[in-house]
Amino acid sequence: MKNYNLLLKAFVIIMAIVSAGPPTLAYTFKVDGLYYNITDEINKTVEVAGWVYGGSVTIPSSVIYNGSFYSVTSIGEDAFYGCSELTSVTIPNSVTRIGDRTFYGCSELTSVTIPNSVTRIGDRTFSGCSELTSVTIPNSVTSIGNGTFSGCSSLTSVTIPNSVTSIGEDAFLGCSSLTSVTIPNSVTEIGEDAFYKCYSLTSVTIPNSVTWIGNGTFSACSSLTSVTISNSVTSIGNGTFSGCSSLTSVTIPNSVTWIGNRAFSHSGLTSVSIGNSVTEIGEDAFCDCSGLTSITIPNSVTKIRDRTFSGCSSLTSVTIPNSVTEIGEDAFYKCYSLTSVTIPNSVTSIGNGTFSGCSSLTSVTIPNSVTEIKNYAFSHSGLTSVSIGNSVTEIGEYAFYECYSLTSVTIPNSVTTIGSCAFYCCTSLTSVTISSSLTVISNYAFSCSGLTSVIIPNSVTEIGDNAFSGCLGLTSVIIPNSVTNIGDKAFTNCMGLTSVIIPNSVTNIGDKAFTNCMGLTSVIIPNSVTNIGDQAFTLCSGLTSIVVESGNSKYDSRDNCNAIIESSTNTLIFGCQNTTIPNSVTSIGNNAFEKCIGLTSIIIPNSVTTIGTGSFYKCNLESVTSYCEIPPECGTVSFVGSYSAILKVPEGTKDAYANAPEWKKFTNIQEIAGVEDVEVDNNAVEVGRYDIHGHQLSEPTKGVNIIKMSDGSIRKELIK
Repeated sequence: MKNYNLLLKAFVIIMAIVSAGPPTLAYTFKVDGLYYNITDEINKTVEVAGWVYGGSVTIPSSVIYNGSFYSVTSIGEDAFYGCSELTSVTIPNSVTRIGDRTFYGCSELTSVTIPNSVTRIGDRTFSGCSELTSVTIPNSVTSIGNGTFSGCSSLTSVTIPNSVTSIGEDAFLGCSSLTSVTIPNSVTEIGEDAFYKCYSLTSVTIPNSVTWIGNGTFSACSSLTSVTISNSVTSIGNGTFSGCSSLTSVTIPNSVTWIGNRAFSHSGLTSVSIGNSVTEIGEDAFCDCSGLTSITIPNSVTKIRDRTFSGCSSLTSVTIPNSVTEIGEDAFYKCYSLTSVTIPNSVTSIGNGTFSGCSSLTSVTIPNSVTEIKNYAFSHSGLTSVSIGNSVTEIGEYAFYECYSLTSVTIPNSVTTIGSCAFYCCTSLTSVTISSSLTVISNYAFSCSGLTSVIIPNSVTEIGDNAFSGCLGLTSVIIPNSVTNIGDKAFTNCMGLTSVIIPNSVTNIGDKAFTNCMGLTSVIIPNSVTNIGDQAFTLCSGLTSIVVESGNSKYDSRDNCNAIIESSTNTLIFGCQNTTIPNSVTSIGNNAFEKCIGLTSIIIPNSVTTIGTGSFYKCNLESVTSYCEIPPECGTVSFVGSYSAILKVPEGTKDAYANAPEWKKFTNIQEIAGVEDVEVDNNAVEVGRYDIHGHQLSEPTKGVNIIKMSDGSIRKELIK
């Protein structure tokens, strides 16, 4: 067993040696301040590996080591990386290859001559050589690597020889002093961002050999005034000429089929000719070309993508060809000068914000092919009229938001959905015809101050929150029998509304549904209503009649009181200037009579125990008569605006009122006789006992005791 283990161990060691392979031939030595790596011992070749001195350096074509001559054939990766004191370098003809990052960060290097023997310049070889003013690239070089001259901010010119077939990514990125460059016909590929931020570059010619211009190739070349794109180019990459603020015109040849995202965005273009082979124009392709006045989109284009012409503030007209089926989001957003646009019958969808902010666009015809107008499609535009095709089924949220000049609109019967705020703040819109297919009028859909008439079709079952809020000119509205819900603030601030009929189908009237409808004189609550929201009729100062139909299970207007009373709690929730509060009411709700300026006096029966916050807020009452022996508990600001009114209270209770919260703010409190004469039920029993100041007593106490009976009446009892 012991011998077996030794054999196994020996086998493992042998296998480890075999798998490790032969030993490397490369090792380092130093001659005259330069370090070398031996790359081929048989052929006696070395590469420069490093340097120890400052100033200038001359690389020899050969060196002697251990009595042998070695040819210097390459400069290795990172050989002079970060040598900030290197000012010049001479490279011998023996060198065929310059490695990656060889002179990276040599910030004092001013010039370099590359011999004809070199066939490859590595990635980022001269990157960050900020003092390098000129460089000669020999005819032997076939490729310029990625980032080779990036950050060479002092480089003013460069000649690329005919031998070069490719220019790598970032090759001249940030060469801010480079004024001109000639790209030879041998080049077939220009990498991404190759000339990005070459701020001084004024002109460039793309040779016939190039088929694709990479992403961002000439992006931010702010001095570029002209560019010639050859017929060989089939695609222009993303952001290729983005930020070329001096580029005023460009001709895109017929060979080009694709224009990438942001290809010419933020450029100085005033005119552009797009070839007939282009099938796709990318997102933001001409975004913020503020000088572009006109454009012809070729028939080959099938889709105008998102923000393609967004921010082209000088664009006055555009013709969209019949080939286009879809217009993307914000495609013409903020084209302030656009006065006309023709949408062809091929288009089926108008995207979000497509013509938003087109303040000079006064009219548009939406063809029958369009089925959807998406969110914000025409918001903030200058539209005075719009024709909506019969195939449109959906109008999106904010679709015509703040189209201040729009005077009328007919919504075809095909429309089944109108989004929230679709016509919000269309202040000149006086009339609207709503589709008979619509079931819901969404929130803020027609909140338009100039609206004077509207016909709500029988298909509508719900009127959304704020649907017609602020329609100051709306005088009447007929709510069809199909409606079951009137949303919160649905008609709030419709100050000109004089009449409204709430049908028997309605079960819910939302919070503040008719708040501040000052012109409303009467309202009838049908027996179908099971919920009336908070302040639903608050500030309806013109109301003279409020009636709840008999048979309503939750509300009533008992004793013809001209008020809405919640039956189960005996709470008066809304009243008007002709309201008489019945003796059975125990509570007056919050804001029940708020700003009811026609109400000059009110009598509060002895059954009332609480008066809500703001119940008589700013009613400017002249007199208030309370038959309550115990001052009702009041919410804050219950009688604000009426404190100078005469407050009449039962005999012997003046002090109690003068010390009670809210009541004590009245400046003229008078006692009246006759409260004891109120008819009472002889079978009534005592349910509460109080002293003259309204403090509850647990048992008869010496002095005047005020007794509340089960029938709501109040009695006085003198205890000696």
